[in-house]
Amino acid sequence: MEFEEFARAEWPALRRTAFWLSGDWHTAEDLAQATLMKVYARWWTLRRPARAAAFARTTLTRTWIDWQRKRSTGEVPAEYVADRPVDDSDVPLRHALLAALAALPAVQRAVVVLRYWEDLPVEEVARLVGRKTATVRSDAARGLAALRETLAEKGAVTW
Repeated sequence: MEFEEFARAEWPALRRTAFWLSGDWHTAEDLAQATLMKVYARWWTLRRPARAAAFARTTLTRTWIDWQRKRSTGEVPAEYVADRPVDDSDVPLRHALLAALAALPAVQRAVVVLRYWEDLPVEEVARLVGRKTATVRSDAARGLAALRETLAEKGAVTW
């Protein structure tokens, strides 16, 4: 599989995971692009699709965590964003979930997204974030508890 085919096939999954990590589609695209640049730099060692996909997921996660450590950015939020039609009835819940995810520490957020949104096993998440499996379980439990508490406070979800 050539890199262009790989990038085309993996782009939607990388961008989606990046969105759940960052909470912003533009940042997600930047993160997915940065990930693909790093994968391309190592492409000659990653010729097998499964190996390249695993490397891409690890790279995406670790790049996002690094970006969180380097909080400085030149981006300035816009005062006005044009309205777009939305046909999703869960928009308030999505906003509440994204806000609750944003409140989590970077690694804990990565663990929650990878474990429950991407449905990865604990061992894989531990490998991706560079932690022990017991730590990942703790991060996941604490992250879910924090999400539940935040969403319940906002009245977004009742358990």
